[in-house]
Amino acid sequence: QLQLVESGGGLVQPGGSLRLSCVASGFNLDYYVIGWFRQAPGKEREGVSCIRSSDGSTYYVDAVKGRFTISRDNAKNTVYLQMNSLKPEDTAVYYCAAGPRLTSVQAMCGINSFFGSWGQGTQVTVSS
Repeated sequence: QLQLVESGGGLVQPGGSLRLSCVASGFNLDYYVIGWFRQAPGKEREGVSCIRSSDGSTYYVDAVKGRFTISRDNAKNTVYLQMNSLKPEDTAVYYCAAGPRLTSVQAMCGINSFFGSWGQGTQVTVSS
């Protein structure tokens, strides 16, 4: 059974950093695109960053470029999201999700329905 478990969220001051982890079980990362999504209160869930594990191709939404870095450790079946220079507008529940390699990483990251398996989410709050 395919399962994703996120961790690493918390409360951080503006300008601070957090590293989110997504541990996958029941499937091999090599055949999937893994995405980090976030949903703030009253807003739609949006794709933040995605990675195609087989070749390391990545995508970032403009709002996080230069601040967030997605990476994977295939040996640990884990995908990370390093978040630096955090801003209050980054506050949201962050989810990781897995989807088969249907199209480009950029295209997949923009459409939630490409991803069939989701974690339970981890809260990130950026506040002073």
